[in-house]
Amino acid sequence: MDKIPFLTREKAEEIAARYPTPFHVYDEKGIRQKARDVREAFAWNPGFREYFAVKATPNPFLIKILQEYGCGTDCSSLSELMLSDAIGLKGHEIMFTSNDTPAEEFRYAAQIGAIINFDDISHIDFYEREVGPLPDTVCCRYNPGGIYELANGIMDNPGDSKYGMTHAQIIEAYRILKEKRVKHFGIHAFLCSNTVTNDYYPTLARTLFTLVAEISKELGIRFDFINLSGGVGIPYSPDQTPNDIMAIGQGVHRVYDEVLVPAGMDQIAIYTEMGRFMMGPHGGLVTRAIHAKHTYKNYIGVDACAANLMRPAMYGAYHHITVLGKEDAPLTEVYDVTGALCENNDKFAIDRKLPAIENGDLLFIHDTGAHGFSMGYNYNARLWSSEILLKEDGSFELIRRAQTPRDYFATFDCFDILDGMNWEAGR
Repeated sequence: MDKIPFLTREKAEEIAARYPTPFHVYDEKGIRQKARDVREAFAWNPGFREYFAVKATPNPFLIKILQEYGCGTDCSSLSELMLSDAIGLKGHEIMFTSNDTPAEEFRYAAQIGAIINFDDISHIDFYEREVGPLPDTVCCRYNPGGIYELANGIMDNPGDSKYGMTHAQIIEAYRILKEKRVKHFGIHAFLCSNTVTNDYYPTLARTLFTLVAEISKELGIRFDFINLSGGVGIPYSPDQTPNDIMAIGQGVHRVYDEVLVPAGMDQIAIYTEMGRFMMGPHGGLVTRAIHAKHTYKNYIGVDACAANLMRPAMYGAYHHITVLGKEDAPLTEVYDVTGALCENNDKFAIDRKLPAIENGDLLFIHDTGAHGFSMGYNYNARLWSSEILLKEDGSFELIRRAQTPRDYFATFDCFDILDGMNWEAGR
């Protein structure tokens, strides 16, 4: 699969003339098409809803685009709940999936009517003690333990994960919820991360559908929804084949008809929370080459760093890089592409074959639309970049301004040092 940037060098330079590099840029056309595709893939299920994982890309401008296509949000913190409420999502359009949850976050989720997704059986008592009576609708998170393996050899290790309840715990949790007169039930599980296969959701669906049938029969309760969570991934590397969301939706439909329909459960809604799949390929980090260093290796230094995109430093994750304007140039050089942090893992690429790069060239780092900007941090007092929306008509809009030194120092307002700060330094 060719990795083709969704903007040209000319467009990137036009943006950079107004909003200096580095910046994250998002493709409105691609985001809208993805939302339409997901909606179509699950149109067979009348209650379907995609709950976009806010942690992937917590920008209200982008989430409001998804909202136009019926998407809700999946939140894991107080601030994410506040953001969802502020942009007009209401009640059960918001799912609260958290762990080690502070009482104030449960309280706020209850206040705005979000669906509560309990991560642990002990949270039921905690909620009642700290918040009050349980809501009418409650979801529980399942963890089957062990190794979760797909037929094509992809596997993950839920047994080593801090999330969710065991089989025995989740049955007991629903028993308790029923006794406490909860009326509506959901179930949720996240068992594999970033899978590039059309088999994951159908396999997970069979696991959850079978469990729901078991619990319903044993406890006499009716489930309203089953949340397949995230895990549907994207092809970060050009040699990977993208997931086919239509095939995925059809696969889940087959399992639904095989397991739930014969059990008289054809009213159950299917939910998803595909942050990475929804937004990942539709964002990129644009950065400018500012130094070339030749020692034991050849280095290209850029004006972005791991504070702008943590995944390569944190996970060793691959992100494809295109030198804008040199898309068809031969890959004659081998570079480490680095940032300015005082950490040797601050590298976007290691031993990467690229065209010859000159200072001033713009590099497009692909697939940063999810878990890109959102994982930013301020180590070395590096500042967060701006976020730009490239609109369908070719215009662009600033949807988050770059952080300034004044922003960074604002939380030190109890110190007199701020009064003597030179805010024009370096300009």
